[in-house]
Amino acid sequence: MSVAAIVLAAGEGTRMRSDRPKPIHMICGRAMVLHVIEALHALRPTTTALVVGHGADRVMGEVSKLAPAWSNLAFVEQVTQRGTGDAAAYGMTALPGDDFDDDSTVVVLPGDAPLLLPETLDELVATHVANDNAATMLTSVLDDPTGYGRVIRGKDGDVVGIVEQRDATPEQLQVREVGTSIYAFRRDLFGPALRQLSPDNAQGEYYLTDVVGMLAGMGHRVGTVEAPATETQGVNDRWQLALAERELRSRTNRGWLLNGVTMLDPRQTFIDVTVQLGRDVTLYPGVMLQGSTVVGNRCEIGPSTRLVDCRVGDDVRIQFSVGEQATIAPGTVVGPFAHLGPSSAL
Repeated sequence: MSVAAIVLAAGEGTRMRSDRPKPIHMICGRAMVLHVIEALHALRPTTTALVVGHGADRVMGEVSKLAPAWSNLAFVEQVTQRGTGDAAAYGMTALPGDDFDDDSTVVVLPGDAPLLLPETLDELVATHVANDNAATMLTSVLDDPTGYGRVIRGKDGDVVGIVEQRDATPEQLQVREVGTSIYAFRRDLFGPALRQLSPDNAQGEYYLTDVVGMLAGMGHRVGTVEAPATETQGVNDRWQLALAERELRSRTNRGWLLNGVTMLDPRQTFIDVTVQLGRDVTLYPGVMLQGSTVVGNRCEIGPSTRLVDCRVGDDVRIQFSVGEQATIAPGTVVGPFAHLGPSSAL
């Protein structure tokens, strides 16, 4: 099963109120868009086309250094942002070959959905292929769907389209099932549909959502897979960034708790997704482990200790201390109130 991916990360993200491009805002030690790319892990895409725009050079510079090799990353720049449909069309130019007689799968997803799980994307593509769909959407049901495109179904329950908030009628605004901007498309149908998009809407943009209605109107099958809203909601401002960070930290801590690490209070323990911990490590409240930090077996860290890009040997005890790019030998006792600067070695 051949799968390619297009990640849409060209928007300016004005609500972040930041000079830093939105795709590379950090969550748990990793740029937001890299979390999205990591969610493609189970699919092993032949190409991952990352569509960039605002702050393109900075985004490409940071992502190219850290993107996993298996993602087969390619960059495409959307110089003028004219909507998600236009961005997806740019992304298609990075895929080898053409869309004629190519029934492979193209997954399209936004660059601001850092909580998306690989298992969910795997289910989306599996459902898409098993049902021979033209398109399969990931949807969520929200208590408050304000701002999201509504999934419109016919009397038989089949999807007939997606209506954006600004273009919806009062009746359509009552629908709580929303599109998440995450799709699987059959390439030979997706490419021609993109070329037929029109900017005749309230925002004057090319909507990717219009492809769904177009394919359904031609009689093609459009399927759905439902995912929890906590997994699919995007990050558009600092408040949503903080909520996403809290959820991802909870997942990360739970993973370590189930793999031999003790935390006296997980709510006061902060571990980046890039950190590695050994067996029988005990973490006290107020511990922050960041960057490429590696902690050996049977260590006791904290309380109130921050380590950034450190290497900690087995059986080390550290309390009330800060370390950056430090190497700490096995059996060492550090602190209280120690500061280990770059290149320190104990």
